[in-house]
Amino acid sequence: MEVQIFGVRKSADTRAALRFFAERRIRTHFVDLNERAASVGELRRFATKFGAQALIDLEGKRFAELGLKSAQLSEERWLERLSVEPLLLRMPLVRHQQQLTVGPAEESWRAWVAATRTPA
Repeated sequence: MEVQIFGVRKSADTRAALRFFAERRIRTHFVDLNERAASVGELRRFATKFGAQALIDLEGKRFAELGLKSAQLSEERWLERLSVEPLLLRMPLVRHQQQLTVGPAEESWRAWVAATRTPA
């Protein structure tokens, strides 16, 4: 099993996700959004399942700094904005094969681990 985690090291939720998988000896591929922003295509995968609004951290400091509270953007424009401003994202974004989560989702992660550990 291998998971891909998008986030920043300063995010407590991202660190919790990394710790969750490390404690279970699951290999992770961590993408630090401060070093390499997520592409629009990567973000679209999450937006298709949850919607672009679910990816936005409405309570985040960066959201307030940019004054986006009254912004009326299309899904595509939001995805472009999120790829340029990764600190607007709810973190972490976690992907295992075709399964996705946005934000802390320990129950889902536990289900993934259980599904891979049970013999088929």
